[in-house]
Amino acid sequence: MEGNYLQLVELISESSGNSVEDIKRRVEAKQAKLSGLISKEGAAQVVAAELGVNFDKQMIKISQIVPGMKKINLIGKIIDLFPVREFNKNGRSGRVASFVLADDTSNIRVVLWDENHIDLIVKGQIIKSGIVEINNATIKNGELHLGSFSEIKNSNHVIKSVVLEKATVNKKILDFNTNDNVSARAFIVSIFEPRFFEVCPNCKKKVNELSECAEHGKVVPEKRVLLNFIIDDGSDSIRAVMFSEQVGKLIGKTEIESPELFAVKKQELLGEELIISGQVRKNRMFNNNEFIVDDIKEVEVDKLIEELEK
Repeated sequence: MEGNYLQLVELISESSGNSVEDIKRRVEAKQAKLSGLISKEGAAQVVAAELGVNFDKQMIKISQIVPGMKKINLIGKIIDLFPVREFNKNGRSGRVASFVLADDTSNIRVVLWDENHIDLIVKGQIIKSGIVEINNATIKNGELHLGSFSEIKNSNHVIKSVVLEKATVNKKILDFNTNDNVSARAFIVSIFEPRFFEVCPNCKKKVNELSECAEHGKVVPEKRVLLNFIIDDGSDSIRAVMFSEQVGKLIGKTEIESPELFAVKKQELLGEELIISGQVRKNRMFNNNEFIVDDIKEVEVDKLIEELEK
């Protein structure tokens, strides 16, 4: 992300004693030398190595993490802790744990694979709202992963404030990465038929055909709708997924429930340009990225002109 890149450049500048402008020039030169085959973030890491900057021994901020980083060290506050899950895949079985870690710049999901680390959570030694220090972690698909060579421990470090909301940045679809929280100005080029399903009113999980929830038993389900469509911004296209609230905002409750009215609204929306925000997620069934939409806005031409003039 552009914000992460600038944070990385500032970190290299502070550690090397070179100006931010000098680091940017070096990065651009490195990209040009490699004929654009390396990202800005990747080129920045090469420049850092050439200047003797070693991130392996440095504490960094979450906002300074970029794709490809290894041996990441940081301190943060656990703002959300998820239940430990068991898995059995390709003949391998075990447990996996995860939580959301935040500092004063951003937040990130952390995934733990080592049994010793997971036991710290099971035994209540690592808890929600606790401050932890992490060493030797790796960034993968926008998440921080801890393996057997990583370390996690409680810290007495004081963090006065943390970023609870994931920062959203403007980005081209071509540059989307898994788990990015992004906003894109794009055209709707295809819309599929809506899919309706029912969920438990308590936990919001899908119920079976008998209106039974696995956790709450027989319930009076709530009706939900899912809409898939394709967006394109000129750099690339991606399948976008929108759920009930946003579907209603884009199309309207009456139109979505009536096949005839939906067909009319569909034609109106095709080719429309919108500002669409959400999170990029990996569709494990098809092994490709999809865009989970959490907000849509009309393009404000006057505002765009004002930004371009700046």
